[in-house]
Formats: sequence, structure tokens, C-alpha cells
Amino acid sequence: MRYYHYILLALLTACSGLERSEQDRMRRVNAKAEEIYRLKGENFLSIETPKKRKREPYSFEKHMIGNHPRITKEYFRCRGSAKNPPVTLNKNTKNAICHFDCGGYDKHSLPVKEEKEFIYPVLIDLLNYIQEKTQKKVVITCGHRCPIHNVYADASRKNQSSKHLVGAEVDFYVQGMEQCPKEVVDIIISYYESQEEKAYKSFSRYTSADTDVSTNPWYNKEIFIKLYNKNEGRDFDNSHPYPYISLQMRYDKAGKRRVLYNWHQAFNGFLRW
Repeated sequence: MRYYHYILLALLTACSGLERSEQDRMRRVNAKAEEIYRLKGENFLSIETPKKRKREPYSFEKHMIGNHPRITKEYFRCRGSAKNPPVTLNKNTKNAICHFDCGGYDKHSLPVKEEKEFIYPVLIDLLNYIQEKTQKKVVITCGHRCPIHNVYADASRKNQSSKHLVGAEVDFYVQGMEQCPKEVVDIIISYYESQEEKAYKSFSRYTSADTDVSTNPWYNKEIFIKLYNKNEGRDFDNSHPYPYISLQMRYDKAGKRRVLYNWHQAFNGFLRW
């Protein structure tokens, strides 16, 4: 009985194969084709040779310089924090007081100019120029300081008129170039080589003894450059072990006036919330 089953299965399979074969044959017989005639070189649709086009940058790439984010005014926000422990001012005197740090950017804005937060644009441009030339990250250690954090970071009398208070000064070092800050200074000077006005293009050295650095600073009409060695200029914001550079505004090219510390601007020139 088992053999009959095998024979029946073989017949059914063969019939199915014959049926498909017949269908394929009939399809080929009934198939019709229409030839297309055209002259040599004649095209029904002309296709232009494709041109190589430069890819437009993605939106996130516009905010990058190499592998590092482009510096904006956001990097200049006050580094104070309510989590920092209090410090004692006027130690060893009868006027010793306990001073707390500010709440940082959670509690106040950057300096405000024309109803917008403001940092002098040339400081931002210089730092981005350094990143572009070195392809290394610029680390801002101190940008804007509110009056409370300014005292917390450095309570010395001279520091109380710091241009950090008005958004006109920034301290920084370049990651990977910590031990060669003079090369970074040279890059800053090269930024001004394309300037037409000699007062911007040429730099002089400041030789007076009233600075707190051993290296004579550089200056032109617009900026003042100070180089702090690893044992100089240490305060709360610059407690790192590296040499660093300070850039101070001297002249506002857009406003056509000197940039000076102003008490009203330092204490009332920013928003509190």
C-alpha cells in the first residue's frame, strides 16, 4: 500500500511540472515585442553630465571648529556657585567677615548692552581664531565675574576694578599647549597682521613695574595681553597649575571709545533673577 502512495505522489508532481512548463511555452509564443528605431546619437531624453557639488555643512557643523565647539558668549558666564564654601575676608583683623559666593549664571546674566547680553566680540573672535589655527581646545578659566564672585575669587584691592566685571577681559589656556603660552601669544598677534591701521597692526611691550607678571605684556590699540606663569596670578578661577593668558579690552572699535572699568556698569549692568 505504501508503494501506491509513492507512485501517486510522483504522478501529481510530474503533472504539476508539465503544467508549468506548458504555461511558460504559451507565454513565450504569445509574447510580442515592438522594436524601437532611432538614429545613432539620437536621444529621447538628454542628460547633462553631473557636476560635483560641495556638500553643505550640517547645522551642527556650523558650530564647530575642527573637533571643538565654536566659542560663544555662553562660555564667558560667571563661574560662581552657591555650592562653594564660604571664605574669610580680612583675616587676622577685627573686621574679618565670612563671604559667600554668588549663585552663578543660575542667578544672574552676562553684562547687558542695548537690552542684550554682551561680551566684547573681538574676545570671542580671538579665541575662535586660536582654535582654528591650533586645532586645539581653548579652555576659558575666567570670563565675566559678578561683583560677589569677583570678591570671592580674589579679594585684593587691585582686583576690585577688574575688567572681568564688565565683560571686557578673559583668562584662558590652550589644551595641549599649556607649557608654550608664548606661541599662543604669537597667534594672537598674527590675528592683527591684516589690519590696515598701524595702531592695531603693531604691538608694543608694556615695561612699567605696576603689573603682577614677570613677562612684559603686549598691547596694541585694541587689546592688552598678559602672560601669567604657573606661579603667577593664582586665584579661585585660576587655581589650575598651568600658565595662562589674559586678554583685556583697551579700545572699543565699534563704539569708538576706550574701554574702562565702570562701577555702575559692573554692579548694575547685568540682570539678577
